[in-house]
Amino acid sequence: MKRKLLILNLGLAAFLAYAGYELRQAWLAEKAREAAELNKAVKPGAPPPWTPLAVAPPVAPAGYAAIAEQTLFDRTRNPNVVVEVPPPPPPKQMPALPVYHGQMNIGTGPMASMSEKPNGAHVFLHPGETIGQFKLVDVNSNEITLEWEGKTIRKNVDELLDRSAPQQAVVTAARTEQPAAPPPAAVKTAIGPGADTGAGFKRCDPNDSTPVGAVVDGFRKVVNPTPFGEACRWDPVGR
Repeated sequence: MKRKLLILNLGLAAFLAYAGYELRQAWLAEKAREAAELNKAVKPGAPPPWTPLAVAPPVAPAGYAAIAEQTLFDRTRNPNVVVEVPPPPPPKQMPALPVYHGQMNIGTGPMASMSEKPNGAHVFLHPGETIGQFKLVDVNSNEITLEWEGKTIRKNVDELLDRSAPQQAVVTAARTEQPAAPPPAAVKTAIGPGADTGAGFKRCDPNDSTPVGAVVDGFRKVVNPTPFGEACRWDPVGR
């Protein structure tokens, strides 16, 4: 058994020696090819064809006419170049201020009733909302603050009231006919929350009979007194 192992070891040693010899021969051959490529002479290419430059035309006396016309001794010569600067554009005129009609607060903060023109539609605005080219910044019972083109405009509420409409006379006449019978009362039912306002709460249906404080579909019915009567809405539970 030991003899076989000895023979096997000798065979492996011989194989490794032969493999190392062949590897060295291949390395030497590669080095020789690399040296031959680096030392190979490169034949230079042919130069581009020579093209002579164009001949300059002869100087003509007419070429000095501009110099003669702008002589330094001529009093009409002016070395200062006049640069005409266009006038700046006129400042943008501020449009007419919106018209103020009143304000109210139903629990969501002060709202101003305004219109872009005296005969325009009335719009209720919270601070931060815009009407025409103006943005409502603040409103209280005495003063309104607007913003236009980065400028802050503060006006008393009386200055923004519409005073152009003529006063209509109130005519009181005695009525001889019998008053009309009142319309039948609408039948109210438990309808629940109405349409979503987009402000976090829902409207109340006028025919809803759900009691105040009731919770339906995650909303609680709330009624707040205002100068214009009771204001009803449905607030999310937990608000």
